[in-house]
Amino acid sequence: MTNQGQVRPFQLFDNMQAPSSEDLRSTPSRNSSNRLGHTPSPVQSHRQSFTETLRGHPPSPRATRQPSFSQAQLQELLNNPPTAGTADPTFSGRDWHTIRVGELCHSADVRWVEFDAGIEDATNILINSSAHVLLVRHRKDERAAHATYDYRDLTQYLLFATGQLHPDEDHLPIFTSLAKKAQTGQPIPLRDAKSLGNKEPFVTMPANANLTHAIEVFGGGVHRIIIVEEGTDNVVGILSQLRLVKFLWENGRNFPIIDALYPQSIKDLGIGSHLAISINGDKPLKEALTLMNNEGLTSLAVVDNQLNVIGNISNTDVKLLTKSSSAPLLDNTCIHFISVILSTRGMNDGKDSFPVFHVNPYSTLAHTVAKLVATKAHRMWVTDSPSPSVSATPNPNQLSQPSVPHPPTHLSSLPQSNPPFLPLNSTPSISASALPGANMAGRLAGVVSLTDILNLFAKASGLHPTDPDERRRQRRRSSSSSMLRGSLDSARSSSVDIRDAKR
Repeated sequence: MTNQGQVRPFQLFDNMQAPSSEDLRSTPSRNSSNRLGHTPSPVQSHRQSFTETLRGHPPSPRATRQPSFSQAQLQELLNNPPTAGTADPTFSGRDWHTIRVGELCHSADVRWVEFDAGIEDATNILINSSAHVLLVRHRKDERAAHATYDYRDLTQYLLFATGQLHPDEDHLPIFTSLAKKAQTGQPIPLRDAKSLGNKEPFVTMPANANLTHAIEVFGGGVHRIIIVEEGTDNVVGILSQLRLVKFLWENGRNFPIIDALYPQSIKDLGIGSHLAISINGDKPLKEALTLMNNEGLTSLAVVDNQLNVIGNISNTDVKLLTKSSSAPLLDNTCIHFISVILSTRGMNDGKDSFPVFHVNPYSTLAHTVAKLVATKAHRMWVTDSPSPSVSATPNPNQLSQPSVPHPPTHLSSLPQSNPPFLPLNSTPSISASALPGANMAGRLAGVVSLTDILNLFAKASGLHPTDPDERRRQRRRSSSSSMLRGSLDSARSSSVDIRDAKR
Protein backbone atom coordinates (compact mmCIF):
# COMPACT_ATOMS: atom_id res chain seq x y z
CA MET A 1 0.00 0.00 0.00
CA THR A 2 1.15 3.54 -0.66
CA ASN A 3 0.59 6.71 1.31
CA GLN A 4 -2.18 9.05 0.32
CA GLY A 5 -1.04 11.47 -2.34
CA GLN A 6 1.59 9.18 -3.80
CA VAL A 7 1.27 8.06 -7.38
CA ARG A 8 0.59 4.36 -7.14
CA PRO A 9 2.46 2.10 -9.61
CA PHE A 10 0.22 0.84 -12.42
CA GLN A 11 -2.39 3.47 -11.58
CA LEU A 12 -2.56 4.12 -15.31
CA PHE A 13 -4.29 0.74 -15.70
CA ASP A 14 -7.14 1.46 -13.27
CA ASN A 15 -9.49 3.01 -15.82
CA MET A 16 -9.47 0.19 -18.35
CA GLN A 17 -12.90 -0.91 -19.57
CA ALA A 18 -13.64 -4.64 -19.54
CA PRO A 19 -14.31 -6.07 -23.01
CA SER A 20 -16.99 -8.58 -23.80
CA SER A 21 -16.05 -11.93 -25.27
CA GLU A 22 -17.49 -10.71 -28.58
CA ASP A 23 -15.15 -7.71 -28.52
CA LEU A 24 -12.11 -9.91 -28.05
CA ARG A 25 -13.13 -12.39 -30.73
CA SER A 26 -14.11 -9.82 -33.33
CA THR A 27 -11.77 -8.75 -36.13
CA PRO A 28 -9.79 -5.60 -35.22
CA SER A 29 -11.09 -2.45 -36.77
CA ARG A 30 -9.56 0.91 -37.43
CA ASN A 31 -12.44 2.29 -35.42
CA SER A 32 -11.00 2.63 -31.92
CA SER A 33 -14.41 2.17 -30.34
CA ASN A 34 -14.23 -1.52 -31.25
CA ARG A 35 -10.93 -2.03 -29.48
CA LEU A 36 -10.20 -3.24 -25.97
CA GLY A 37 -10.18 -0.57 -23.32
CA HIS A 38 -11.40 2.39 -25.40
CA THR A 39 -13.16 4.98 -23.26
CA PRO A 40 -14.36 8.24 -24.83
CA SER A 41 -13.03 11.17 -22.88
CA PRO A 42 -15.00 14.32 -22.12
CA VAL A 43 -11.75 16.27 -22.27
CA GLN A 44 -10.53 14.74 -25.50
CA SER A 45 -10.67 18.13 -27.21
CA HIS A 46 -7.85 19.36 -24.98
CA ARG A 47 -5.39 16.95 -23.48
CA GLN A 48 -2.69 18.26 -21.24
CA SER A 49 0.66 17.81 -22.94
CA PHE A 50 3.66 16.32 -21.23
CA THR A 51 5.37 19.72 -21.41
CA GLU A 52 2.47 21.36 -19.58
CA THR A 53 2.63 18.81 -16.78
CA LEU A 54 6.23 19.81 -16.14
CA ARG A 55 5.50 23.52 -15.66
CA GLY A 56 6.26 24.70 -12.19
CA HIS A 57 8.59 21.82 -11.44
CA PRO A 58 12.01 22.76 -10.08
CA PRO A 59 14.85 22.74 -12.63
CA SER A 60 17.02 19.69 -12.92
CA PRO A 61 20.19 19.76 -10.79
CA ARG A 62 22.06 18.71 -13.92
CA ALA A 63 21.68 22.29 -15.17
CA THR A 64 24.03 23.65 -12.50
CA ARG A 65 26.19 20.66 -11.62
CA GLN A 66 29.66 20.47 -13.08
CA PRO A 67 30.44 17.28 -15.01
CA SER A 68 32.22 14.67 -12.94
CA PHE A 69 34.45 13.84 -15.92
CA SER A 70 35.49 15.78 -18.96
CA GLN A 71 34.90 14.01 -22.25
CA ALA A 72 38.65 13.37 -22.56
CA GLN A 73 38.77 11.91 -19.05
CA LEU A 74 35.81 9.66 -19.76
CA GLN A 75 37.39 8.45 -22.98
CA GLU A 76 40.57 7.61 -21.06
CA LEU A 77 38.50 5.66 -18.51
CA LEU A 78 36.73 3.76 -21.27
CA ASN A 79 40.01 2.92 -23.00
CA ASN A 80 41.71 1.89 -19.76
CA PRO A 81 39.15 0.38 -17.39
CA PRO A 82 40.05 -0.55 -13.83
CA THR A 83 42.14 -3.65 -13.34
CA ALA A 84 40.91 -6.66 -11.43
CA GLY A 85 40.22 -6.16 -7.76
CA THR A 86 42.02 -7.84 -4.91
CA ALA A 87 41.79 -11.61 -5.09
CA ASP A 88 39.94 -13.38 -2.30
CA PRO A 89 42.56 -15.26 -0.23
CA THR A 90 39.95 -17.92 0.51
CA PHE A 91 40.42 -19.28 -2.99
CA SER A 92 44.16 -18.74 -3.33
CA GLY A 93 45.94 -21.83 -4.62
CA ARG A 94 42.78 -23.93 -4.82
CA ASP A 95 41.97 -26.06 -7.83
CA TRP A 96 38.75 -24.65 -9.19
CA HIS A 97 37.30 -28.17 -9.38
CA THR A 98 37.23 -28.05 -5.57
CA ILE A 99 35.34 -24.74 -5.37
CA ARG A 100 31.62 -25.19 -4.70
CA VAL A 101 28.97 -22.89 -6.12
CA GLY A 102 27.53 -22.38 -2.65
CA GLU A 103 30.75 -20.54 -1.68
CA LEU A 104 29.93 -17.77 -4.15
CA CYS A 105 26.38 -17.17 -2.89
CA HIS A 106 24.90 -15.20 -0.01
CA SER A 107 21.50 -15.86 1.53
CA ALA A 108 21.05 -12.10 2.04
CA ASP A 109 20.74 -11.72 -1.75
CA VAL A 110 17.54 -13.78 -1.83
CA ARG A 111 14.28 -11.80 -2.00
CA TRP A 112 10.93 -13.56 -1.76
CA VAL A 113 7.39 -12.90 -2.92
CA GLU A 114 4.30 -15.13 -2.82
CA PHE A 115 2.21 -16.25 -5.79
CA ASP A 116 -0.86 -14.61 -4.25
CA ALA A 117 0.83 -11.22 -3.87
CA GLY A 118 -0.50 -8.49 -6.14
CA ILE A 119 1.54 -7.57 -9.20
CA GLU A 120 1.89 -4.03 -7.81
CA ASP A 121 3.26 -5.26 -4.47
CA ALA A 122 5.67 -7.62 -6.22
CA THR A 123 6.92 -4.81 -8.43
CA ASN A 124 7.42 -2.49 -5.45
CA ILE A 125 9.50 -5.19 -3.72
CA LEU A 126 11.54 -5.73 -6.89
CA ILE A 127 12.31 -2.04 -7.30
CA ASN A 128 12.77 -1.05 -3.65
CA SER A 129 15.00 -4.01 -2.78
CA SER A 130 17.40 -3.25 -5.66
CA ALA A 131 17.26 -6.95 -6.46
CA HIS A 132 17.43 -8.16 -10.05
CA VAL A 133 15.03 -11.03 -9.40
CA LEU A 134 12.47 -12.17 -6.85
CA LEU A 135 11.93 -15.82 -6.00
CA VAL A 136 8.27 -16.84 -5.97
CA ARG A 137 6.88 -19.29 -3.39
CA HIS A 138 3.45 -20.50 -2.27
CA ARG A 139 3.69 -19.59 1.44
CA LYS A 140 5.77 -17.22 3.55
CA ASP A 141 7.13 -20.06 5.66
CA GLU A 142 8.39 -21.89 2.57
CA ARG A 143 12.04 -21.89 1.48
CA ALA A 144 11.52 -23.60 -1.88
CA ALA A 145 11.19 -21.43 -5.00
CA HIS A 146 8.84 -22.38 -7.82
CA ALA A 147 9.30 -19.44 -10.19
CA THR A 148 11.01 -16.08 -10.54
CA TYR A 149 9.79 -12.52 -11.14
CA ASP A 150 12.20 -10.10 -12.78
CA TYR A 151 12.29 -7.04 -15.03
CA ARG A 152 11.64 -9.11 -18.14
CA ASP A 153 8.37 -10.24 -16.58
CA LEU A 154 7.61 -6.64 -15.64
CA THR A 155 8.27 -5.48 -19.21
CA GLN A 156 5.86 -8.09 -20.55
CA TYR A 157 3.18 -7.11 -18.04
CA LEU A 158 3.55 -3.41 -18.91
CA LEU A 159 3.13 -4.25 -22.59
CA PHE A 160 0.01 -6.26 -21.75
CA ALA A 161 -1.46 -3.52 -19.56
CA THR A 162 -0.83 -0.79 -22.14
CA GLY A 163 -2.36 -2.76 -24.98
CA GLN A 164 0.78 -3.65 -26.92
CA LEU A 165 0.34 -7.45 -26.84
CA HIS A 166 -1.98 -9.86 -28.65
CA PRO A 167 -3.55 -13.09 -27.38
CA ASP A 168 -3.59 -16.19 -29.53
CA GLU A 169 -6.76 -18.24 -29.92
CA ASP A 170 -5.85 -20.87 -27.31
CA HIS A 171 -5.14 -18.35 -24.56
CA LEU A 172 -7.90 -15.85 -25.29
CA PRO A 173 -9.88 -16.81 -22.13
CA ILE A 174 -6.85 -16.18 -19.88
CA PHE A 175 -6.19 -12.86 -21.55
CA THR A 176 -9.85 -11.86 -21.20
CA SER A 177 -9.87 -12.73 -17.50
CA LEU A 178 -6.74 -10.66 -16.82
CA ALA A 179 -8.03 -7.74 -18.86
CA LYS A 180 -11.35 -7.68 -16.99
CA LYS A 181 -9.57 -7.68 -13.63
CA ALA A 182 -7.34 -4.81 -14.68
CA GLN A 183 -10.22 -2.78 -16.10
CA THR A 184 -12.44 -3.19 -13.03
CA GLY A 185 -9.64 -2.33 -10.61
CA GLN A 186 -9.37 -5.81 -9.12
CA PRO A 187 -5.93 -6.79 -7.85
CA ILE A 188 -4.06 -9.08 -10.22
CA PRO A 189 -2.09 -11.70 -8.29
CA LEU A 190 1.40 -12.55 -9.41
CA ARG A 191 0.19 -16.07 -10.15
CA ASP A 192 -2.06 -14.70 -12.91
CA ALA A 193 0.56 -12.28 -14.24
CA LYS A 194 3.02 -15.17 -14.60
CA SER A 195 0.51 -16.89 -16.87
CA LEU A 196 1.58 -14.42 -19.54
CA GLY A 197 4.65 -16.61 -20.01
CA ASN A 198 8.10 -17.35 -18.60
CA LYS A 199 11.02 -15.47 -20.07
CA GLU A 200 13.86 -17.20 -18.25
CA PRO A 201 14.45 -20.93 -17.63
CA PHE A 202 14.20 -21.96 -14.00
CA VAL A 203 17.45 -23.79 -13.21
CA THR A 204 18.52 -25.09 -9.80
CA MET A 205 21.82 -26.55 -8.65
CA PRO A 206 22.91 -28.02 -5.30
CA ALA A 207 25.30 -25.90 -3.26
CA ASN A 208 27.96 -28.63 -3.30
CA ALA A 209 28.17 -28.68 -7.12
CA ASN A 210 31.59 -27.59 -8.36
CA LEU A 211 32.30 -24.37 -10.20
CA THR A 212 32.94 -26.04 -13.54
CA HIS A 213 29.34 -27.25 -13.65
CA ALA A 214 28.08 -23.67 -13.26
CA ILE A 215 30.43 -22.39 -15.98
CA GLU A 216 29.17 -25.06 -18.35
CA VAL A 217 25.51 -24.20 -17.66
CA PHE A 218 26.07 -20.46 -17.94
CA GLY A 219 28.07 -20.95 -21.13
CA GLY A 220 24.96 -22.49 -22.68
CA GLY A 221 22.97 -19.27 -22.23
CA VAL A 222 21.34 -19.61 -18.80
CA HIS A 223 21.45 -16.24 -17.01
CA ARG A 224 20.97 -17.31 -13.39
CA ILE A 225 21.02 -20.46 -11.26
CA ILE A 226 19.05 -20.97 -8.05
CA ILE A 227 21.36 -22.61 -5.49
CA VAL A 228 19.68 -25.06 -3.08
CA GLU A 229 20.75 -27.15 -0.10
CA GLU A 230 22.00 -30.59 -1.01
CA GLY A 231 19.14 -33.08 -1.09
CA THR A 232 16.41 -30.45 -0.60
CA ASP A 233 14.65 -27.66 -2.48
CA ASN A 234 15.53 -25.04 0.15
CA VAL A 235 17.15 -22.03 -1.48
CA VAL A 236 20.46 -20.76 -0.09
CA GLY A 237 21.41 -18.26 -2.77
CA ILE A 238 21.36 -17.13 -6.38
CA LEU A 239 24.35 -17.28 -8.71
CA SER A 240 24.30 -15.01 -11.75
CA GLN A 241 26.48 -14.85 -14.83
CA LEU A 242 27.85 -11.47 -13.76
CA ARG A 243 28.81 -12.65 -10.28
CA LEU A 244 30.69 -15.62 -11.73
CA VAL A 245 32.51 -13.52 -14.34
CA LYS A 246 33.45 -11.01 -11.62
CA PHE A 247 34.75 -13.84 -9.41
CA LEU A 248 36.87 -15.31 -12.22
CA TRP A 249 38.18 -11.85 -13.12
CA GLU A 250 39.24 -10.96 -9.59
CA ASN A 251 40.76 -14.37 -8.94
CA GLY A 252 42.16 -14.98 -12.42
CA ARG A 253 45.63 -15.96 -11.25
CA ASN A 254 44.12 -19.02 -9.60
CA PHE A 255 42.73 -20.19 -12.94
CA PRO A 256 45.66 -20.22 -15.39
CA ILE A 257 43.63 -21.64 -18.30
CA ILE A 258 41.30 -18.64 -18.14
CA ASP A 259 43.99 -16.15 -17.21
CA ALA A 260 45.87 -16.98 -20.43
CA LEU A 261 42.86 -15.81 -22.50
CA TYR A 262 42.70 -12.27 -21.12
CA PRO A 263 45.55 -10.72 -23.21
CA GLN A 264 43.99 -11.85 -26.52
CA SER A 265 41.65 -9.71 -28.60
CA ILE A 266 37.99 -10.60 -28.92
CA LYS A 267 38.49 -10.79 -32.70
CA ASP A 268 41.28 -13.36 -32.38
CA LEU A 269 39.24 -15.33 -29.86
CA GLY A 270 36.28 -15.31 -32.23
CA ILE A 271 33.72 -14.50 -29.55
CA GLY A 272 30.64 -12.37 -29.82
CA SER A 273 27.96 -12.15 -32.46
CA HIS A 274 27.64 -10.09 -35.62
CA LEU A 275 23.88 -10.23 -35.14
CA ALA A 276 22.92 -7.23 -33.04
CA ILE A 277 19.32 -6.12 -33.33
CA SER A 278 19.02 -2.39 -32.72
CA ILE A 279 16.44 0.37 -32.93
CA ASN A 280 16.65 3.88 -34.34
CA GLY A 281 16.65 6.54 -31.63
CA ASP A 282 13.75 8.39 -33.25
CA LYS A 283 11.40 5.43 -32.84
CA PRO A 284 8.83 5.38 -29.99
CA LEU A 285 9.89 3.73 -26.77
CA LYS A 286 6.94 1.31 -26.88
CA GLU A 287 8.35 -0.17 -30.10
CA ALA A 288 11.71 -0.78 -28.39
CA LEU A 289 10.05 -2.60 -25.48
CA THR A 290 7.91 -4.64 -27.87
CA LEU A 291 10.98 -5.58 -29.90
CA MET A 292 12.86 -6.68 -26.76
CA ASN A 293 9.89 -8.80 -25.69
CA ASN A 294 9.42 -10.38 -29.12
CA GLU A 295 13.09 -11.20 -29.59
CA GLY A 296 13.77 -12.37 -26.03
CA LEU A 297 16.34 -9.59 -25.42
CA THR A 298 17.34 -8.07 -22.09
CA SER A 299 18.76 -4.93 -23.68
CA LEU A 300 18.74 -3.15 -27.00
CA ALA A 301 21.25 -0.88 -28.73
CA VAL A 302 19.88 2.50 -29.80
CA VAL A 303 21.46 3.86 -32.98
CA ASP A 304 21.29 6.94 -35.20
CA ASN A 305 20.65 6.94 -38.95
CA GLN A 306 24.23 5.83 -39.65
CA LEU A 307 24.04 2.95 -37.13
CA ASN A 308 26.31 4.76 -34.67
CA VAL A 309 25.50 3.54 -31.15
CA ILE A 310 24.07 6.41 -29.12
CA GLY A 311 22.66 4.55 -26.15
CA ASN A 312 21.18 1.44 -24.62
CA ILE A 313 17.78 0.48 -23.22
CA SER A 314 17.53 -2.50 -20.87
CA ASN A 315 14.72 -4.31 -19.09
CA THR A 316 15.76 -2.78 -15.77
CA ASP A 317 14.97 0.68 -17.16
CA VAL A 318 11.25 -0.14 -17.14
CA LYS A 319 11.25 0.72 -13.43
CA LEU A 320 10.94 4.33 -14.67
CA LEU A 321 7.64 3.47 -16.39
CA THR A 322 5.56 2.11 -13.50
CA LYS A 323 3.75 5.36 -12.62
CA SER A 324 0.86 6.93 -14.47
CA SER A 325 2.88 10.13 -14.90
CA SER A 326 5.34 8.11 -17.01
CA ALA A 327 2.73 7.15 -19.62
CA PRO A 328 3.82 9.79 -22.17
CA LEU A 329 7.30 8.25 -22.29
CA LEU A 330 5.94 5.24 -24.16
CA ASP A 331 4.96 7.42 -27.11
CA ASN A 332 8.07 9.56 -26.97
CA THR A 333 11.34 8.63 -28.65
CA CYS A 334 14.02 6.24 -27.47
CA ILE A 335 16.52 9.13 -27.44
CA HIS A 336 14.26 11.04 -25.07
CA PHE A 337 13.99 8.01 -22.77
CA ILE A 338 17.79 7.66 -22.73
CA SER A 339 18.03 11.28 -21.57
CA VAL A 340 15.54 10.48 -18.78
CA ILE A 341 17.59 7.42 -17.76
CA LEU A 342 20.80 9.44 -17.62
CA SER A 343 19.19 12.32 -15.75
CA THR A 344 17.70 9.94 -13.18
CA ARG A 345 21.05 8.25 -12.65
CA GLY A 346 22.69 11.64 -12.28
CA MET A 347 20.23 12.78 -9.62
CA ASN A 348 20.44 9.48 -7.73
CA ASP A 349 24.20 9.10 -7.91
CA GLY A 350 25.15 12.77 -7.74
CA LYS A 351 27.29 12.60 -10.86
CA ASP A 352 26.91 12.59 -14.60
CA SER A 353 26.19 9.35 -16.39
CA PHE A 354 27.02 8.50 -19.97
CA PRO A 355 24.91 6.32 -22.24
CA VAL A 356 27.32 4.08 -24.15
CA PHE A 357 29.84 1.49 -23.04
CA HIS A 358 31.49 -0.29 -25.92
CA VAL A 359 34.56 -2.14 -27.16
CA ASN A 360 36.06 -2.63 -30.61
CA PRO A 361 37.12 -5.85 -32.34
CA TYR A 362 40.73 -5.34 -31.24
CA SER A 363 39.94 -4.82 -27.56
CA THR A 364 41.45 -7.51 -25.37
CA LEU A 365 39.30 -9.90 -23.42
CA ALA A 366 40.70 -8.34 -20.24
CA HIS A 367 39.60 -4.90 -21.41
CA THR A 368 36.12 -6.22 -22.24
CA VAL A 369 35.62 -8.13 -18.98
CA ALA A 370 36.89 -5.17 -16.94
CA LYS A 371 34.23 -2.94 -18.51
CA LEU A 372 31.49 -5.49 -17.95
CA VAL A 373 32.44 -5.86 -14.29
CA ALA A 374 32.85 -2.09 -13.75
CA THR A 375 29.51 -1.19 -15.38
CA LYS A 376 27.62 -4.31 -14.18
CA ALA A 377 26.40 -4.72 -17.75
CA HIS A 378 25.49 -8.03 -19.36
CA ARG A 379 26.88 -7.17 -22.79
CA MET A 380 29.19 -4.78 -24.58
CA TRP A 381 28.40 -3.39 -28.00
CA VAL A 382 31.21 -3.93 -30.48
CA THR A 383 31.71 -0.82 -32.62
CA ASP A 384 33.81 0.31 -35.54
CA SER A 385 34.90 3.88 -36.21
CA PRO A 386 32.00 6.36 -35.95
CA SER A 387 30.19 7.49 -39.10
CA PRO A 388 29.17 11.14 -39.54
CA SER A 389 25.93 11.49 -37.58
CA VAL A 390 22.88 13.31 -38.84
CA SER A 391 20.20 13.95 -36.22
CA ALA A 392 17.32 14.20 -38.66
CA THR A 393 14.15 12.21 -38.97
CA PRO A 394 15.14 8.77 -40.19
CA ASN A 395 14.54 7.86 -43.82
CA PRO A 396 12.93 4.42 -44.07
CA ASN A 397 15.08 3.76 -47.14
CA GLN A 398 18.18 4.03 -44.97
CA LEU A 399 17.05 1.21 -42.72
CA SER A 400 17.84 -2.30 -43.84
CA GLN A 401 15.39 -5.14 -43.67
CA PRO A 402 15.37 -6.54 -40.13
CA SER A 403 15.77 -10.13 -39.08
CA VAL A 404 12.44 -10.21 -37.27
CA PRO A 405 10.33 -13.03 -38.73
CA HIS A 406 6.99 -12.33 -40.37
CA PRO A 407 3.98 -12.97 -38.13
CA PRO A 408 1.85 -16.05 -38.54
CA THR A 409 -1.14 -15.27 -40.71
CA HIS A 410 -3.61 -16.12 -37.95
CA LEU A 411 -2.34 -13.27 -35.79
CA SER A 412 -3.63 -10.66 -38.19
CA SER A 413 -7.22 -11.57 -37.34
CA LEU A 414 -6.78 -11.36 -33.57
CA PRO A 415 -7.95 -8.36 -31.58
CA GLN A 416 -5.57 -5.90 -30.04
CA SER A 417 -6.23 -3.84 -26.96
CA ASN A 418 -6.18 -0.09 -26.76
CA PRO A 419 -3.92 1.57 -24.21
CA PRO A 420 -5.88 2.39 -21.05
CA PHE A 421 -4.71 5.99 -21.26
CA LEU A 422 -5.23 8.52 -24.03
CA PRO A 423 -2.07 9.28 -26.01
CA LEU A 424 -0.55 12.54 -24.91
CA ASN A 425 1.26 14.99 -27.12
CA SER A 426 4.88 13.96 -27.42
CA THR A 427 7.52 16.46 -26.49
CA PRO A 428 10.21 17.26 -29.04
CA SER A 429 13.04 14.78 -28.78
CA ILE A 430 16.59 15.89 -28.22
CA SER A 431 19.09 15.12 -30.95
CA ALA A 432 21.39 12.13 -30.78
CA SER A 433 24.46 14.35 -30.83
CA ALA A 434 23.25 16.15 -27.69
CA LEU A 435 23.59 13.03 -25.54
CA PRO A 436 26.74 13.19 -23.39
CA GLY A 437 29.37 10.77 -24.62
CA ALA A 438 27.32 9.81 -27.69
CA ASN A 439 30.17 10.59 -30.10
CA MET A 440 32.57 8.26 -28.31
CA ALA A 441 31.19 4.98 -29.58
CA GLY A 442 31.04 4.14 -33.26
CA ARG A 443 29.12 2.15 -35.82
CA LEU A 444 27.47 -0.97 -34.44
CA ALA A 445 29.40 -4.05 -35.55
CA GLY A 446 28.30 -6.74 -33.08
CA VAL A 447 27.85 -7.62 -29.43
CA VAL A 448 29.79 -9.56 -26.77
CA SER A 449 27.76 -10.92 -23.87
CA LEU A 450 28.51 -12.63 -20.57
CA THR A 451 27.19 -15.81 -22.18
CA ASP A 452 29.81 -15.55 -24.95
CA ILE A 453 32.59 -15.10 -22.40
CA LEU A 454 31.51 -17.98 -20.15
CA ASN A 455 31.05 -20.20 -23.20
CA LEU A 456 34.67 -19.42 -24.13
CA PHE A 457 35.84 -20.22 -20.59
CA ALA A 458 33.93 -23.52 -20.61
CA LYS A 459 35.33 -24.68 -23.95
CA ALA A 460 38.89 -23.64 -23.00
CA SER A 461 38.53 -25.77 -19.88
CA GLY A 462 37.51 -28.87 -21.81
CA LEU A 463 33.81 -28.58 -20.93
CA HIS A 464 30.91 -29.02 -23.34
CA PRO A 465 28.35 -26.22 -22.96
CA THR A 466 25.28 -26.23 -25.15
CA ASP A 467 25.21 -23.85 -28.09
CA PRO A 468 24.18 -20.39 -26.73
CA ASP A 469 22.83 -19.42 -30.16
CA GLU A 470 20.37 -22.30 -29.89
CA ARG A 471 19.28 -20.99 -26.49
CA ARG A 472 18.72 -17.57 -28.07
CA ARG A 473 16.69 -19.14 -30.86
CA GLN A 474 14.61 -20.98 -28.26
CA ARG A 475 13.88 -17.71 -26.46
CA ARG A 476 12.72 -16.14 -29.72
CA ARG A 477 10.60 -19.15 -30.59
CA SER A 478 9.13 -19.02 -27.09
CA SER A 479 8.26 -15.36 -27.59
CA SER A 480 6.85 -16.10 -31.05
CA SER A 481 4.61 -18.90 -29.80
CA SER A 482 3.70 -17.19 -26.55
CA MET A 483 0.07 -16.48 -25.80
CA LEU A 484 0.94 -12.80 -26.07
CA ARG A 485 3.14 -11.15 -28.65
CA GLY A 486 3.76 -7.52 -29.39
CA SER A 487 2.80 -5.71 -32.55
CA LEU A 488 5.01 -7.34 -35.16
CA ASP A 489 4.44 -4.66 -37.78
CA SER A 490 5.84 -1.87 -35.61
CA ALA A 491 8.70 -4.00 -34.31
CA ARG A 492 9.66 -5.04 -37.82
CA SER A 493 9.84 -1.46 -39.03
CA SER A 494 11.89 -0.38 -36.02
CA SER A 495 14.67 -2.96 -35.86
CA VAL A 496 17.91 -3.04 -37.78
CA ASP A 497 19.99 -6.17 -38.37
CA ILE A 498 23.58 -5.03 -38.85
CA ARG A 499 24.37 -8.07 -41.00
CA ASP A 500 21.94 -6.77 -43.65
CA ALA A 501 22.99 -3.17 -43.16
CA LYS A 502 26.58 -4.00 -44.13
CA ARG A 503 25.71 -5.70 -47.41
